[in-house]
Amino acid sequence: MKSMTGFGRGAVSEENFAVSVEIKTVNNRFLDLNLRIANELQSVEANLKRLIQSRLSRGRIDVFINYERTGDVVYELNRPLISGYLSALKEMQNEFSLSGEPDLNLIARLPNSLLTKADDASENFTEGIETAVKLALDELEKMREIEGESLKNELQSRLAEIEKQLPAIETQMETVADEYRQRLNKRIGILLEKSDAQIEIDQARLAQEVAYLADKQDISEEIIRLKSHIEQFRGILNEEKEVGKRLDFLTQEFNREANTIASKTNNLIVKEAALNIKSAIEKMREQVQNVE
Repeated sequence: MKSMTGFGRGAVSEENFAVSVEIKTVNNRFLDLNLRIANELQSVEANLKRLIQSRLSRGRIDVFINYERTGDVVYELNRPLISGYLSALKEMQNEFSLSGEPDLNLIARLPNSLLTKADDASENFTEGIETAVKLALDELEKMREIEGESLKNELQSRLAEIEKQLPAIETQMETVADEYRQRLNKRIGILLEKSDAQIEIDQARLAQEVAYLADKQDISEEIIRLKSHIEQFRGILNEEKEVGKRLDFLTQEFNREANTIASKTNNLIVKEAALNIKSAIEKMREQVQNVE
């Protein structure tokens, strides 16, 4: 299991160039890849994206590529700019009857009159960039694995908290029928004391009412599903592939069962246990959002 949060850096230095790559990732429901790359490297962008997507499946990914060419710099003329400048000077000379010739030094100092020649990325340079990206991914994934192990331990502790609440709920629910019977007998007794009529309690009918109320507020199915979700969650935590979406789904199922338990009974001990379960689930949900 891996976290979606991490950072990795890779660098490659050769005789004619030096490349450094930084990759930062944070949580996201889907894969959101943002590649910050210079225009002259557009030809390698598709390959770099495929490389990154083969290693990462979820998260917002920001990739920063910086490089420096250490070989000789070749300049080329910005012909449209220079031509336009000379035409304007010629027009000025004719219109105002001026003499003289254009100054070469002045033309050379014009902004953008000389441009660095944009050479296509050489095979060696391209391989250097890809190597730097791989090194950054290696470091990133190592960090994501460490963060993932921390998340795994945290989630396991939350599962233990949920499990700890179940025995108290099960114990209380075993006495539900007896509690209903005692409560009904007490209420009927109070009503009879206020009445002069001599009424004999139908024990069979009383048993039916108790059974109906007990069945209506039975939470045995919710307990069984909670235990099943716990086992599924533990199994998923030990998988190596992408698990974040499945864990997120299970936390929603946990929450649904806890809400049902809390709504079905008036038993204070059960309600308190259900609230403790919901608190643990909420903490789990926050952590699951960072799992790849």
